[in-house]
Amino acid sequence: MQTEKKVKKNSKSPLIIGRAEHNVSRKDFSPNAIKVLYRLKDGGYDAYLVGGCIRDVLLGVTPKDFDVVTNATPEQVKRLFRNCRIIGRRFRLAHIVFGREIIEVATMRGHHEGSEDKNPISQSSTEGQLLRDNVFGSIDEDAERRDFSINALYYSINDYSIHDYANGMDAIKHRRIELIGHPETRYREDPVRMLRAIRFATKLDMTIAPDTEKPIYELADLLSNIPAARLFEEVLKLFLNGKAEQNFVALRQYGLFKQLFPALDLIIEQSKTGEELKLITQMFINTDTRINADKKVTPAFVFAALLWYPMVQRAEQLIKETKLDEYEAYTQAGNEVVAQNAQHIAVPKHFTQGSREIWQIQLRLPKRGGQRAYRLAQQPRFRAAYDFLLLRTQITPGPLQELANWWTEYQKRENIVPAPLHKPDLAEKPSHSGDKPAARRRPRRRFPSKKPNSSEQ
Repeated sequence: MQTEKKVKKNSKSPLIIGRAEHNVSRKDFSPNAIKVLYRLKDGGYDAYLVGGCIRDVLLGVTPKDFDVVTNATPEQVKRLFRNCRIIGRRFRLAHIVFGREIIEVATMRGHHEGSEDKNPISQSSTEGQLLRDNVFGSIDEDAERRDFSINALYYSINDYSIHDYANGMDAIKHRRIELIGHPETRYREDPVRMLRAIRFATKLDMTIAPDTEKPIYELADLLSNIPAARLFEEVLKLFLNGKAEQNFVALRQYGLFKQLFPALDLIIEQSKTGEELKLITQMFINTDTRINADKKVTPAFVFAALLWYPMVQRAEQLIKETKLDEYEAYTQAGNEVVAQNAQHIAVPKHFTQGSREIWQIQLRLPKRGGQRAYRLAQQPRFRAAYDFLLLRTQITPGPLQELANWWTEYQKRENIVPAPLHKPDLAEKPSHSGDKPAARRRPRRRFPSKKPNSSEQ
């Protein structure tokens, strides 16, 4: 049995922790991930589980994602697995698909310094950001290319040891988030690491090391160089992980929030009442409560709250400057705000459409006469809009309190069942085994009538 070794002066020499010295077992990982490791090994390649799954097991958390690193190229991985697809341009990865589970396999990365002339697939911007990075290397180089020390842990299937290249075990022990290498250089290579530092700190209940923390304040504006679609994915990870309130506070503390939502950040900073900050904070508190109770949260609601005040501000300007009525002004303002926000965060259309519907229903909620209340309550976004009304009422009760009370009692009295937010999948199987989908009726074909001839008269 291999025993623990001390770290050598050579930074590339890992601390190797034998099976007897750690509590990580193959049983802690997905059987599919272990299957991938063994097939790569049998194919003559080196393969390790790496990063978050090992970190989580060491912290006593059940891992959800399993990443594999290997010295096989994506094409070589694909030849070993029929269920493999290669994705990505900036980072080419192999995804091994097992039903709904995907095991991500990355080829070990090498250093990119001075490689632009030799290898055109490694490119960086004038600010040091890596635009493409498909230079392959050794496990030692790959470890140096990892972002945080807690993610530079490799689990070997050969002897079940853990290879620690950056004192990640010590960082886990002291609950510390620290970058590998020079912090400013690493942030310039990929500014999203600033967001990841915050997310890991709140998710794992850790603190950001001073050297890792300091450059964030100065380099926050580098997020403007990140594609808007990628920032959408990062925002979802920050705000839909059960730690949204803490992440929101940290993002504002480090000056990152204004890079993501500049219009809202400006309104919060200029506010005299603090109403806007209270509403956003309460929205995140409510979101965390739902997620931690295993309840669903739609991004449409989160973005409806985050863009509400910029939209209202623009709508009020349009009402003053034009002859638009309130509904038209809110509609136009919503379109403009969503378009402006897309320059920073590319929110998919089906979410922005949901946000618009939540806003529009706010205008219709006071109009309850006749059949209006019933028809409004049947709208797919009614329940989300009603919840948004309750959120607004928490911050500014006044006239909204009576309106919220009326709709609460109406739903109880009429026994309103919220309509589904999404149409049922037509390919979905019937809920009962005995039910059969209704046969599709073939449209009747109509033939042009014949003109009567003389013999038929």
